[in-house]
Amino acid sequence: MHIAPPRPARHRLVAALENLSVTFRGMTAHPDERNCACHWGGPEELRLLKTPDVELEPDLLRRTWQAIDWTDHAAVLRRIPPQFATVLVAGRTEPLFGLEEVGYSFARGRWQQWPGEQADSVREFLRARWVQSLTDPDAVVPAHQVFVMCAEASGTLGP
Repeated sequence: MHIAPPRPARHRLVAALENLSVTFRGMTAHPDERNCACHWGGPEELRLLKTPDVELEPDLLRRTWQAIDWTDHAAVLRRIPPQFATVLVAGRTEPLFGLEEVGYSFARGRWQQWPGEQADSVREFLRARWVQSLTDPDAVVPAHQVFVMCAEASGTLGP
């Protein structure tokens, strides 16, 4: 019988994902948030961003993080971390050009300026994601793609 060795990086990533879920539970987009219906979506979809803890359809989640013209990008981004991070780890994001787009979205949201617990939660997720991509032989997303995402999101090349 072969027993797989423990993977501390994977455990750290799971803990970071759980922390995102706790930290961002109940978050919503600003009540007055809007976006172009012809490019982003209709009022029903916008209503979902203003409803806490409702899972978004994959296409809506993608359009949400990719949109660059939110009035309050930070509030919109704080609405999606638990689901978004899980999709990122599973390799199910569909950026047009690469994972740097995900990093740009985080950077637009200025997550480092969010309240301490929120910023710490995102920081730990990015670090745990990076370490896991380097050490897990079964990582779904190649380390070089995770590196670009983390570098763009954090504005630094270091952990």
